[in-house]
Amino acid sequence: MSIINNHCEGFSPSIDENCTHLILGSMPSVASLGAQEYYAHPQNRFWPLMARILEQNDAPTVYAERLNMLLRHHIALWDSIATCERKGSLDADIHNERGNDFSALLKQFPHIHTICFNGGKSFQCFKKYNQALLIRRDIHFYKLPSTSPANARWTIERLEDEWKIPFTPQ
Repeated sequence: MSIINNHCEGFSPSIDENCTHLILGSMPSVASLGAQEYYAHPQNRFWPLMARILEQNDAPTVYAERLNMLLRHHIALWDSIATCERKGSLDADIHNERGNDFSALLKQFPHIHTICFNGGKSFQCFKKYNQALLIRRDIHFYKLPSTSPANARWTIERLEDEWKIPFTPQ
């Protein structure tokens, strides 16, 4: 839940028993860790993007309302990494990471059938620690472009085109 001497500890998942989708980041940024909120950096496009896709609206400004927006649409939020060493916020600077326990999470929340990775580092770390889960045929996996401001070459429109795929009814 904090960052001390470059040691980062992630958050608990935002999830309930109705969730069918799980979005995974890598590790919260310095801004997010300081605010104790997922995607707290004002230039991260996660919340505006999800509001556009799910509700064709502006993102709520209150953090609890943002989480409730996701839960209303049966979407959980967590990270691939439980703890790591990192100076700053860049995924490229993550070292000595320990993955979260997804086997236990999926056992506790069996309705999850779609897992989305917000950026390459999230998928890379999930893959490193969860090979057995990646072969499950009852779960669909989506590697999505990062919503981070560091991924500036992706416009919000391009992100929306990619990100809406896992959230559009088949």
